[in-house]
Amino acid sequence: MDDKEPQAARERLEAELAEAMAELDRLEQKLQVEVEYGLGEGDPIIYEREMNMALRRRARRKINSLQEALKRFEDGTYGICERCGREISAPRLEALPEARLCINCAQQAGR
Repeated sequence: MDDKEPQAARERLEAELAEAMAELDRLEQKLQVEVEYGLGEGDPIIYEREMNMALRRRARRKINSLQEALKRFEDGTYGICERCGREISAPRLEALPEARLCINCAQQAGR
């Protein structure tokens, strides 16, 4: 990474973290509404609640992943593949800022 890239990467991680946290808050608010499960299978309200619960799990995983990436940034290991120790390419980090593996190791791992 050149001199400007680390700061840009950190800002991107922080922005994505803020977005993910806002999404989690929005989903938490939606899930505070009580749902009557006796409405019947296939009811749109139940479907929406289940979908929001899945999205909440995904948002939590994203938040954890971004927080871990920020810790790696602080440790000086951000952008280094955890498997092979090589640098993760800039295009991969741009597409997936919280990437822990280079593209080759990710493909080998089946991700």
